[in-house]
Amino acid sequence: MKTAAIYARVSSAQQREEHTIASQTAALVVFAASEDYCVPAEWVFEDEGYSGASLLRPGLERVRDLAAGGQIEAVLVLSPDRLSRKYAYQVLLTEELARHGVATVFLRTPRSETPEDQLLLQFQGMIAEYERAQILERSRRGKRHRAQLGEVSVLSGAPYGYRYVRKSDEANARYEVIEAQADVVRQVYDLYTAGGLSIGAITRRLNEQEVPTRKEGTRWERSTVWAMLRNPAYKGQACFGKTQVAARQRLNRLARQRGGLLVRNSASLERPREEWLEIAVPALINEETFALAEERLVVNKKYAARRTVEPSLLQGLVHCRQCGYALYRTSTRSTARKIFYYRCLGADAYRYEGQARCDQRPIRLDLLESIVWAEVLRLLEDPALIQSELDRRLEAARQAHPAQRRQEALNRDLARVQQSMERLLTAYQEDLLSLEELRRRMPALRQRELALQGEMASLSAQFSDQAAYLRLAETLSAFLGRMRENVHTLDIVERQRIVRLLVKEVVVGSDSITIRHSIPTPVPSSGNPDDSSSPDQSPGSHRSATSYPLCTRSERAALRRPLIPLHDHAAIHDAGHKVTANQPQHGLVVDSPR
Repeated sequence: MKTAAIYARVSSAQQREEHTIASQTAALVVFAASEDYCVPAEWVFEDEGYSGASLLRPGLERVRDLAAGGQIEAVLVLSPDRLSRKYAYQVLLTEELARHGVATVFLRTPRSETPEDQLLLQFQGMIAEYERAQILERSRRGKRHRAQLGEVSVLSGAPYGYRYVRKSDEANARYEVIEAQADVVRQVYDLYTAGGLSIGAITRRLNEQEVPTRKEGTRWERSTVWAMLRNPAYKGQACFGKTQVAARQRLNRLARQRGGLLVRNSASLERPREEWLEIAVPALINEETFALAEERLVVNKKYAARRTVEPSLLQGLVHCRQCGYALYRTSTRSTARKIFYYRCLGADAYRYEGQARCDQRPIRLDLLESIVWAEVLRLLEDPALIQSELDRRLEAARQAHPAQRRQEALNRDLARVQQSMERLLTAYQEDLLSLEELRRRMPALRQRELALQGEMASLSAQFSDQAAYLRLAETLSAFLGRMRENVHTLDIVERQRIVRLLVKEVVVGSDSITIRHSIPTPVPSSGNPDDSSSPDQSPGSHRSATSYPLCTRSERAALRRPLIPLHDHAAIHDAGHKVTANQPQHGLVVDSPR
């Protein structure tokens, strides 16, 4: 009697519910008894819910281990597609088992070794692989078509705050708002946008208040709050096709611990925003709140404190002109005190296999920050400059209001729905669609059309000037007066907030400092007509070959004072950009004292 192992597999949840894997196993047990195979109970392996397109299956791994150990003489499988959906994998597995002297026996294929039977087996494997690819493509196209019609059923499920209601004979699938969870969503957005709390602080507060999560017995995690702040469904626009499956590009911790073995050689990557398909769902927050959350996520990604123990004034704002890498804070200690520097990442040879990418010298932190802070104060002391910038931003806000963008999106959705209705009527008139089918599909489109028209009517009343800018302009003089009085008592965190409001970035070169900010500044008239920049010199930069105040070199003596007076030749130049509705004009502020 030959010893054998039985292998069965199903891939979908529906197949598991219908107990098709049990029927496979039962048929193989009967076949083994009729063909005089000895199959112990522990050698019956079943992989439930595993795709045939992957070789990483626990039951299949045990079968291959038994074959490699010489413990079995045959493997009994119902059909080739149960072993694998890919023909290449079928050949790989059968040849591997044959090398160990193990026969692969399929219940639903001929078992002879004639060339005709082998050719038939190969055809069956190729047909199974073709069938799988065809099913995947049809499913993808069908889901995309339903998403274009605005059907919620194509979404994978409802996020926190909603309940997914399945499709019925009376209505299509939809989202229902769970009021208790919706209040938590609104609280998270309010704490993040208006309260100014970080994602970690919000997570700790939710856990301290014992706010229940969707699954009982679990805690709130930072990733959950982060995903909640990025989900457009909460503003009424659930999106289909946000991610795509691609090959995994880097190993996670579990894979490294297993020696590089991946359970899944795939990962979900976010697709471009213009490729998403929007589906209308009930909104929990307004467009303005979601836009503020998006803006703060971008800002926090740039200014994240990470492992910073003591904040610095220009954290996240300084980068190198030569290599483009950011500058980080480091320190050294002398006999008298501890001195802080900004150091270029490209100058660290250990980061790049012993070869540094930049020769930029470390820069004294106190000297650079004093120059930038002095320039910020000079800008704030000019009320006319601030007033002109507020007027320009008010005009840009009128043209780029979130309600305006939402109205444009609604117009596109309404045109798409009306085109779908016209196509259905045309198909019915040409006898391509029955009356019953037309009656079944038309009410959903009518309902979506009415919903879009109602939302457009409500948005038409929201277009108004933003009074916040006007109130700020009226109280600007008083604010500047109070700040000048308290400028010497501000701590580093308050100074950091002011600098981040005005300064976009600080670019440090070998002999120049460039401060780019958001307030357009007038271009000073040059008395020398021959004064022009060299091709490798940015506009507004001034070079000095004799000294440089921020680096210590023999020919460039470093200044020992913490504050540097600004010389008369320090210039403020316009960047030369064209001002757009959503992008402020950057000014170049350059200080290169001799």
